[in-house]
Amino acid sequence: MPHSATTALVTAEGNRRRRDWRRRVSYLAADVTTWVGGFLIAASTRQEFDLTVDQARRMAAVGVTAGLLHLGLGVLRRVWSGRHPLGSLQEVRGLAGTTAATAALVLFGLLASGERPVPASTPIAGGAMALLLMLGLRTAYRHRRDRALRPDAVAASRVLLFGAGSAGEGLLRAMMTDPRSRYLPVGLLDDDPDKRDLHVEGVRVLGGRHNVSDTVRRTRASTVIFSVANADATLIRQIREATLQAGAAFKVVPPVRELVNHRITVNDVRDLQISDLLGRRHVVSDLTLDHDGLRGHRILVTGAGGSIGSELCRQIMRADPGELMMLDRDESALHALQMSLAGRALLDSPDLILADLRDDEAIRRIFQERRPEIVFHAAALKHLTLLQRHPGEAVKTNVWGTLNVLDACRDVARFVNISTDKAADPISVLGYSKRITERLTAHAGANHPGTFLSVRFGNVLSSRGSVVTAFQRQIEAGLPVTVTHPDVTRYLMTVQEAVQLVLQAAAIGRDGEALVLDMGEPVRIQDLAREMIDRAQNPTPIVFTGLRPGEKLHEDLLGTGEVDVRPLHPLISHVPVPVLDPIDVAGLDPFDDPQKVIAHLAQLCDRAFDPADDRPLDVELSH
Repeated sequence: MPHSATTALVTAEGNRRRRDWRRRVSYLAADVTTWVGGFLIAASTRQEFDLTVDQARRMAAVGVTAGLLHLGLGVLRRVWSGRHPLGSLQEVRGLAGTTAATAALVLFGLLASGERPVPASTPIAGGAMALLLMLGLRTAYRHRRDRALRPDAVAASRVLLFGAGSAGEGLLRAMMTDPRSRYLPVGLLDDDPDKRDLHVEGVRVLGGRHNVSDTVRRTRASTVIFSVANADATLIRQIREATLQAGAAFKVVPPVRELVNHRITVNDVRDLQISDLLGRRHVVSDLTLDHDGLRGHRILVTGAGGSIGSELCRQIMRADPGELMMLDRDESALHALQMSLAGRALLDSPDLILADLRDDEAIRRIFQERRPEIVFHAAALKHLTLLQRHPGEAVKTNVWGTLNVLDACRDVARFVNISTDKAADPISVLGYSKRITERLTAHAGANHPGTFLSVRFGNVLSSRGSVVTAFQRQIEAGLPVTVTHPDVTRYLMTVQEAVQLVLQAAAIGRDGEALVLDMGEPVRIQDLAREMIDRAQNPTPIVFTGLRPGEKLHEDLLGTGEVDVRPLHPLISHVPVPVLDPIDVAGLDPFDDPQKVIAHLAQLCDRAFDPADDRPLDVELSH
């Protein structure tokens, strides 16, 4: 820093300290003076305001003595040392204690003296009046300071806050104590009848959800900020609709999950995101993650450059692992991942591993050399329609690639296979292949010393190739939004939720299980498309294209015969998975006729086991 700039900073700091010191000295002198005033007021009321000059002189003399004593005690107790902000509750407590001690000492002095210059009751009443005057001075100071900290009423936008809970109050205080804030709160809204007419920082609760439009017009608010940290999506939609109808803008604060590391600020206010419009608000936020299971361990993530894999890596890094190995066959994805984690991407560190799951020899060597203890298997081909046309690719990557990883994982402590809701009663190549990986994982759990399990969840919002991403690009390009069927529904979750579930599974899952999240109610894709079109305020038509081969109208989280059992967490079902011997998948021919490959995959999914002899039984499949 240049010398002149350093000098300016030092000068500014010195000036600030001098101003603070002058302010405290002035208040110190004022506190001494309040004792004189307090004693005079106490004596005047005792004498019914008929105080002689001699009595007033004696009262003033004792008041000065009490004030000096108060000053000495205050110095000893460091009341004015700057330990607490001027006018703060902590300072008021210290002031009250010093005043009480002063009054007690003056009272004892009077009781011990032969001739009392003032009545013995004067220190009690006078001390109380002195404290009241001191508090009055500080209240005036705080009011003046708070007024100075309020946003500029001319430059700032007038806003209403819906939600007077902890998030709303925190946001309101952040706005009202920042003179540069771009928002000026002019009212609060809350459905709680007990909060009606409540004042927070001078801002009043003006009504509830049914008063949004009227309150916007009455207060001339230009924006409504939804400040309920974890709310039902129906309420969000209702408030948003009423806000837009009233001609105001609509913004939200993030859910609690995004605010755990800092207090809410004005900068947290953001535009509505599509994840806010789901049929629930982040149910996984109720999960308690124990990072001790990851801390210090060597962890490998396959498919690390994908949407799930990259978020896995980000959350694992927070757990302080001994080593994090990130494996992917896409070098550009690894470049982007390292950039997001480290802020640079030199691609020269051993934590990045460029390899293909189809190369069994390479995978085996990597595991022998790096010896991971925990493996998260996120690598897979996932686009349903493409795999339906090219089932052999699903065989080579999803089935055989997973088998290559499982063969290399004979000595790992824990293996988590990431599956999909399409594996429940599958009718597509993607569903078949992922169901087979669940069964292969269960077989490894029955034959390897570590714990091997699967995690099953629905569609991930805003992942690469997701429905939200596709809709957004169509809307931006001015193209019709394509939806397969008017009634098609899907279970949706954010990538953060999905990864939290995976990490929870790593902690509580048991051998041979598939863990399934209670994802709330499925979302109708047509409603999702209309919400996105409304947000964009761009008249875009919706075109229904019809269900494609392998697509379901409604997805299932649990397959036929699977029982919803939740022994360890109310949000997670534990489903036992029948094992599938790897020898059975060796007969798959990825280069055979696609329909034959699909039929073979379907057969492997429905192959059950006879409990009498543990031999596989072929079951006829009719889809």
